[in-house]
Amino acid sequence: MTDSAALYLPTDWRDFLSLTKPRVMSLVIFTGLCGLLAAPGTIHPLIGFVAVLCIAMGAGGAAALNQWWEADIDAGMKRTAKRPIPAGRLRRTDARDFGIALSAASVGLMGIAVNWLAAIILAVSIVYYAVVYTIWLKPRTPQNIVIGGGAGAFPPMIGWVAVTGHITLMPVLLFAIIFMWTPPHFWALALFVQSDYAKVGIPMMPVVKGEASTRRQIILYAVLLLPIAAAPWFIGGTGAVYGAIAIALSLAFIALAGPVALRRVGPNADGSDRMKPEKRLFGFSVLYLFALFAALVADRVIYGQGLLS
Repeated sequence: MTDSAALYLPTDWRDFLSLTKPRVMSLVIFTGLCGLLAAPGTIHPLIGFVAVLCIAMGAGGAAALNQWWEADIDAGMKRTAKRPIPAGRLRRTDARDFGIALSAASVGLMGIAVNWLAAIILAVSIVYYAVVYTIWLKPRTPQNIVIGGGAGAFPPMIGWVAVTGHITLMPVLLFAIIFMWTPPHFWALALFVQSDYAKVGIPMMPVVKGEASTRRQIILYAVLLLPIAAAPWFIGGTGAVYGAIAIALSLAFIALAGPVALRRVGPNADGSDRMKPEKRLFGFSVLYLFALFAALVADRVIYGQGLLS
């Protein structure tokens, strides 16, 4: 439906907030904040707040641009049909302008108030998600979420660079953790909403390669995630507190991915939910990332303050 033909309901401020995908943004903000708090050195609390605010604004702007571009796709999917644009509560052009303004403001403010390296990385993350993933990868390849996973992996690196002003191995490893975590996290979701993606022609892995291939790749990525999650400890960038928690969480992730990988049955005859393991893995994957980055900060507080050194 085009803007000229649509009848729009009155726009509410909550519709603009919805464009920023607040649930997704909460994880972005948290990992960005943890990257900032775990980084060596200090930062003025006000500048630190501005850095995290810019990360949130950039993520929100990219999400708004994603919904502007995918409005027709969202309208065809049950999971997204009630978003502001397909529901007729917001014009596509308004969402586009809002996304551009929020993105530009976040990069400019980050550069002026924090440092320009952090601003450049923030700009790259916005373009990566709004253009590389949304426009190029998502409609073309089942590897969309693998390559595109880099878009959500930038926040802790940005937070780290906001404090230090340079990139070292540690922020690269934080990036790699989220990059490797994204495929099993998202494919667990894709398994129980694959009919939505098939209906609108999006080549998500379960749609193109089938469930069996997707399930094998979920366990593969879960296993590979363990050494990457533990790598900050292996290189001496954290203490044993983080290392122990990272290994325990990653083993739990593998344990929950196992039943997902082994399932080969069709829909249950009684109509009961056959996707319980997939939903359990998806829910835990969110908890996993929150807990892992919380452990990173806790480790920094304990060892950074010399409590156990």
